[in-house]
Amino acid sequence: MNLTLIDWAIVLVVFSGMVISVNTTKGLMKSVTDFLSAGRAAGRYLLSISGGIAGLGAISTVMFLEMGYVAGFSLSWWGLSQGIIILFLTMSGWVIYRFRSTRCLTLSQFFEKRYSRKFRIFTGIVAFVAGIINFGIFPAVGAQFFIQFCGFPDYAFGLPVYPIVMILLLSIALYFVYFGGQIAVIIADFFQGIFAMFVLFIVVIYLFFTVSWEQVSEALENTPIQLAQEEIEKLNVDESFLILEDLDQKNRINEIEEKYANSSRINPFKTSHVEDFNLWYFIIGIIGIMYGSLSWQGQQGYSSSATSAHEAKMGSVLGGFRGFSQGLFFLLVPVIIYVFMNHPDYQSIADSVTQTLSKLETDTLRSQMRGPVVLSEILPVGLLGAFAALMLCAFVSTHDTYLHSWATILVQDVIMPFRKKPFDKETHLKVLRLSIFGVAVFIFLFSLLFQQNQKIALFFAITAAIFAGGSGAVIIGGLYWKKGTTPAAWTAMIVGAFISVGGVLVKQVSVEWLADVTAFTQLKTSLMYVRNINGQEYWGISMGASALSYIVVSLVTNTKPFNMDKLLNRGAYAPDDEKVIVKTNTGLGWKIFLISDEFTKSDKLIYILNYFWTGAWTLVFIIGTIYNLNNDVSDYAWMSYWKYYIFIHIVVSMITMVWFSIGGFKDLKAMMLRLKTAERDHQDDGWVARKD
Repeated sequence: MNLTLIDWAIVLVVFSGMVISVNTTKGLMKSVTDFLSAGRAAGRYLLSISGGIAGLGAISTVMFLEMGYVAGFSLSWWGLSQGIIILFLTMSGWVIYRFRSTRCLTLSQFFEKRYSRKFRIFTGIVAFVAGIINFGIFPAVGAQFFIQFCGFPDYAFGLPVYPIVMILLLSIALYFVYFGGQIAVIIADFFQGIFAMFVLFIVVIYLFFTVSWEQVSEALENTPIQLAQEEIEKLNVDESFLILEDLDQKNRINEIEEKYANSSRINPFKTSHVEDFNLWYFIIGIIGIMYGSLSWQGQQGYSSSATSAHEAKMGSVLGGFRGFSQGLFFLLVPVIIYVFMNHPDYQSIADSVTQTLSKLETDTLRSQMRGPVVLSEILPVGLLGAFAALMLCAFVSTHDTYLHSWATILVQDVIMPFRKKPFDKETHLKVLRLSIFGVAVFIFLFSLLFQQNQKIALFFAITAAIFAGGSGAVIIGGLYWKKGTTPAAWTAMIVGAFISVGGVLVKQVSVEWLADVTAFTQLKTSLMYVRNINGQEYWGISMGASALSYIVVSLVTNTKPFNMDKLLNRGAYAPDDEKVIVKTNTGLGWKIFLISDEFTKSDKLIYILNYFWTGAWTLVFIIGTIYNLNNDVSDYAWMSYWKYYIFIHIVVSMITMVWFSIGGFKDLKAMMLRLKTAERDHQDDGWVARKD
C-alpha cells in the first residue's frame, strides 16, 4: 500500500462529502425534465465548474499525463493556435446558444424536429453505440490508476482486485446518478469540481518548487541526445547494419540523429518526429473544435440544463477561465514526471517505477500507468491522499455524467420514438434508471474483456468520430442553414460513421496475421497502410467527407426553406419566460464584439477580459511563430519562456479559483431555490408530436 492512514482518512472525508452533497438533492427531482436536464435551472458558474470536472475524469487525467510525457511543453504552444477559434466559438455562443433555444432535451430530439423521426432513431442508435464503446474503457483505466497509485495487490482473499475495484467505483457513480438524475449529477460534480481546482493547483505548486528548473532543462535537453546515442550503439553491433556500405551506414545514423533532434519537448518547432501528437494533430483539432461543437454527447445533459440560452453561452465563455489550474497541471506535471524518469539525480525513483511497470502485461498499460506510478512515488503524505481523493472525484463525476448521458440517449432517442404515445412520468423515470444500470453493466464487461492497443487520446478520437464525424455537418447545417435537408443529413451521418467504424475495426486486426505474407499479400498490405492512419487523422477524413456530402446533397434535394424561427423559438414563437432584455438598443461597438441586448455590465466585463486574455496569447503565438520560422531559437530561450508562462498562469489560477468558488455557490443556491418553487410541465419530456 502506498497510502498511509492519514491519506486514507482524507479520501474517506472527501467521499463522505460527496455522499452528503448528493443527499442535499433529496426532494428536488419532481419531473422527467428534472431528471434529464436539472429542470433547466443551472446558472453559468455551476455549469462551468460541474461540466469541467465531468469532462476531466480519471481516464482523461491518465490520457493527458501520457500525452504530455510524449510531447512535453511543445504540446501547449500549438494549443495556443486554437485560441482565436475558441474565442470566436465561445463569444458567439456557436451552436450551444441555438441548441438551447430549441428547448430540446437531447440532440436527437432536435434531429427529429429539424429532419425526421427515423433520422432521430438512427442518430440515437449511432450516438449510443459509439458512446458506450468509447465509455467502455473508462472503468478499466480508472481502476488501473487506483490499483497502481494506491499500490493494491493483484489478489485479495483469493479474489482478483481489478474487477472488484471497478465494481466499487462504478457502484458509487451509479448511486449518484440513480439518486436524482441530472440534478444530483450537477450538484455532486460542482463540489467535486471545487475540490479538484484547489488540489490540482497545490500539486502543481509542490512539484514546481520540488524540482529545480535546471533539472527540468537538463532532462528535456539531454535525454533525446542520450536516446540517439543508445540507438546508434545498438546499431553498431547489428550484423545487418555492419554489412551495409559506408554511405548507407552514415545515412542510417543521420536518420536517427535527425529523428531525435526533431523530437524536442522544449522547442515546438522541432517536433516533426514527436509520435502522433504533432502539428497535424492540432490542425485537425482546430477544425474539429468548430465542426464538432456539441457533437460529442458524453455530457449532453449539461447542454440543456442552463436557465436560458444566454446562460448556456456564458457558461461556455467562463469555461476557459475555470480550467486554469487544470491546464497548469497538465502542462507541468507530465514534464516533471519525465524529469523523474530521465534525470540522473532521480535514478532511484526511475528504477523503482520501471520495476513496478515491468509487472504490467502490455506496453499500452505501462505507458498509461507511468504517470500515476511516478506520482505515487514522489507525492508526500497528505498530498498523496488528496490526489487519490481528487481522482476518485474525477472518476465518479465522469462516470455519473456519462452513465446519465448514454442511458438517456438510449431511452429518449431510440426507445421512445418507436412508441405511439409518450411514457407516463413514473414509467419514464423507471425506464431511465433501468437503462443507466444496463449501461453500467455493459461498460464493466467491456473493460474486463476488451484489449486496448493504442493511446487513450487516439482511441477517443476514433470512437468519438463514429458519431461526431458526420453529426457536425448535420448539427451546424440544421441550426444555421435553412436549405439543409433530411437526405443530406442521412448521407453525412452514414459517410462519417462508415469511415470511422472502418478505422475502429482495422485497428483490431491482428498484427501477427498482417505480418504473415504467405497469403492474401495485397489485402494485408492495404490493411497495414490503413491501420497506420491514427485516430485523429480518421477524424479529419470523416469530417471533410461528411461536410462535403451534406452540402452537395442539400443543394440537390432542397425544395422548400425550413422554418428556422419555429425551430429556434424566436420571433412570433419566442417564449416569454427565458430571454431577458437588459438593454434594448445595444450600440454597434458592442455588437462588433458579439455583445447583445441580453448582456449585463458584468457580462460585458467577462467578455472584455476574455478578449484581452485570449488575444494576448494569440498575439504571442503569431509573433513567436513568425520569429521562429526565420530564426534559430535556443532551448535556453524557450525554457525561459515556459518558466514565465507557468508563473503567469499560477497567479491567474489563484484569482480564478476564488472567483469561481463564489460564483458557483451563488448559482447553486439559486438553482436549489428554483427547483423547490418552480411548477413542472410534465408534458415536457422530449416527446415530439408526429408529423405523419
